[in-house]
Amino acid sequence: MSTSQPSGRLRVLVVDDSALVRQAISAALSRDPQIEVVGTACDPYVAREKILRLDPDVITLDLEMPRMDGLTFLRILMKHHPLPVVVVSSLAQEGSLVALEALEAGAIDVLAKPNGTLSVGDLAGRLAYHVKAAAASGAYLAARRRGAPPVEPAGDVPPVPRPGGSRDARQLIVIGSSTGGVEALRKVLPRLPLGLPPIAVVQHISPTFSGAVAARLDELSAIRVTEAVDGMRLESGTCVIAPGDVHLAVAWQGGAHRVRLVHSPPIHHCRPAVDVLFRSAAEAAGAHAVGVLLTGMGSDGALGLQAIRRAEGRTIAEHESSCVVYGMPRAAIELGAVESILPLPEIPAAIVRAASGRVWPGPAAG
Repeated sequence: MSTSQPSGRLRVLVVDDSALVRQAISAALSRDPQIEVVGTACDPYVAREKILRLDPDVITLDLEMPRMDGLTFLRILMKHHPLPVVVVSSLAQEGSLVALEALEAGAIDVLAKPNGTLSVGDLAGRLAYHVKAAAASGAYLAARRRGAPPVEPAGDVPPVPRPGGSRDARQLIVIGSSTGGVEALRKVLPRLPLGLPPIAVVQHISPTFSGAVAARLDELSAIRVTEAVDGMRLESGTCVIAPGDVHLAVAWQGGAHRVRLVHSPPIHHCRPAVDVLFRSAAEAAGAHAVGVLLTGMGSDGALGLQAIRRAEGRTIAEHESSCVVYGMPRAAIELGAVESILPLPEIPAAIVRAASGRVWPGPAAG
């Protein structure tokens, strides 16, 4: 991140080919006293010059632009000059695979332009939140810029062995993540073997995007990954992901865990909220729950993980060294809710060991 911030505000460069969109995003971000829009650019070539001259902390980037598309620019930027990028694109409105490709290329977050257009009211709070979350990934990207080795891709390591022994029907694995979480899940779920208890995931995500994320993770994984449906029975070898803009809870009913989708108010400004899932897992599975908290901004999931640990379930948090944003895991660790803190590549094996009732190596919290 930039060190040249006399005001202490986050410096943002807005990149979009539409003058109206540039104006709307700039107006929305300027409402937040912690953010300063230092410039705008109509295409990647202009953006390149302004990045070098203005040294922004965060870039908002459209994907559809003349001369060079945003995805190509993003890949070049991440290779030569990694910076936190929030993609704001009408393509994401359609749950497009291009949005997934943007995350895989290094974008911190992807937001949809509402109905293909923008208004200050639509964006003011939501975009500012995501820009601040992206800015919090500065240390992670600075390590990339220094040439630190990235977290190993899921495809470079074989899945961990199947869990051994019999298991209790109440066993349940719950995972929560936010900023940087889609890519974290892409490095965890494909490494999990069949034979595990049911898995439920809350990732802070927009409703236009959750189905595409579930479909991509399903393609990559041995286990079945699908978007959660209310009343669905959770089965071994299956992972459900919360739809965007609805809370996901689980309930023990008729000898099985079942999905409950809840349209109650946001928690920690989030819907779905990790705390809703984790607290329901503590109640439904008790000591048979395994809770995993991955990268993300804020404190969502900390109290829920504490509930799982108080119910004598197993709790794991991602280590700071691999987090894109070390917010949610840190909040849980500070509460004393975490049994083991592990870097992302070690988490799949830890999940299997926890589901098998075995203790794993690794630093414990508190």
